[in-house]
Amino acid sequence: QVQLVESGGGLAQPGGSLRLSCAASGFTFSYYGMRWFRQAPGKEREFVASVSRSGGGTYYADSVQGRFTISRDNAKNSVYLQMNSLQPEDTAVYYCKAESTMTGLEYWGQGTQVTVSS
Repeated sequence: QVQLVESGGGLAQPGGSLRLSCAASGFTFSYYGMRWFRQAPGKEREFVASVSRSGGGTYYADSVQGRFTISRDNAKNSVYLQMNSLQPEDTAVYYCKAESTMTGLEYWGQGTQVTVSS
């Protein structure tokens, strides 16, 4: 069955770094664009970053531009989010999402908690 499993979350200090991973299975990973979203307590889920099927195109929310880097490895069926210069406002549950513009299918992971605090 389709699975997206996030990992790499945890506690970081302000100014620190974390690297999130999302491992995909059960579908043809290279056919899907991949996105990271996040949801802070009491707030709506928001877009963070996206990467094209080939990995050649990326796009970021203004709030993370220049601090976060999204990448993917189609050989490993994985997408990553390198998060640098973390701030308390980055605290949220981070989700990866797979999207196919060809079929309209989309899948979500279960999320991983990121907490930025001193």
